[in-house]
Amino acid sequence: MTQRSPRAPSRRVLLGGIGAAALAASTRTLHAQAYPSRTVKIVVPYPAGGITDVLPRIMQERLTKKWGQPIVVENKPGAAGNLGAEQVFNAEPDGYTILVTAPSPLTVNQSLYAKLPFDPAQFVPVTIMATIPTGLFVNPAKIKANSVADFIAFARANPGKVTAATQGNGSTSHLTSEWFQMVANVKFVQVPYRGSAPALQGLVGGEVDLFFDNLGVSLNLAKEGKLKLIAVGTEKRMPLLPDTPTLAETLPGFVSSSWVGAFLPPKTPQAIADKLNADFAETLKQADVAQKFREQACEPIGNTPAQTRAFVNTESERWKKVVQAANIKL
Repeated sequence: MTQRSPRAPSRRVLLGGIGAAALAASTRTLHAQAYPSRTVKIVVPYPAGGITDVLPRIMQERLTKKWGQPIVVENKPGAAGNLGAEQVFNAEPDGYTILVTAPSPLTVNQSLYAKLPFDPAQFVPVTIMATIPTGLFVNPAKIKANSVADFIAFARANPGKVTAATQGNGSTSHLTSEWFQMVANVKFVQVPYRGSAPALQGLVGGEVDLFFDNLGVSLNLAKEGKLKLIAVGTEKRMPLLPDTPTLAETLPGFVSSSWVGAFLPPKTPQAIADKLNADFAETLKQADVAQKFREQACEPIGNTPAQTRAFVNTESERWKKVVQAANIKL
């Protein structure tokens, strides 16, 4: 009589395992099909009023109508986006808590902080909602320069006296400012705020001299004459601002932009991420939504989860090199 090896799984065990896996997959699919069936919370790890807060609110009405469920946007600022990211990282992986963030917590902070309370690589990507160029904005009453060259000359003549607002340590504005100082051979006094909105208030109010901010709310303030836009961080001049030079025209290779993306807690089923991706992409294609994005100088994207992960990885490496080259320390 032939005996089966005690290590070999029985046919019943194998079939049972296959059945359990199929059941789990079926359950995840059904869950995704029924999703969402209650309120969805979008956590923005920055204060209200900045571009990262504005963009999901533009999409809020469309998504609420599509899902038939309320959407709550919750602002959780602090620690360069780390507090809000940590909240979502520890949330239930059921799709009802979404992180909508600028780059810092997922691409920069691991290069600046000795230890993070979350692993950026474990977030489940949904999509990059938009990309936003960076601009060099100054308070027109404090900085009279009208070109990058004139601004650099002014800063060199006043070393350590020019104050630069940032969205917080490790933010795109902070890294761009540090990078600019390195390549332009100037020295600023960095003044960190808890996000773009309070930094803009400080700049308009004359608390600080300059701010490398994304072309969102800040561009509207420049159009109103409350700020002055000296240059943009795109590779070429923007069709929207044909008379505004790029930083790269004076500092070759100096290109800086930000983005806003949507991410889910670790272990969220891919079916939910895919459904969210499809719904976000569809919403971003709506003419009225796309127009509102572009009015904020934001280019709607709506790429796939796989493309989003690859993009974030590339961004992480890019800013890591900047952090190392500029020897940025918190």
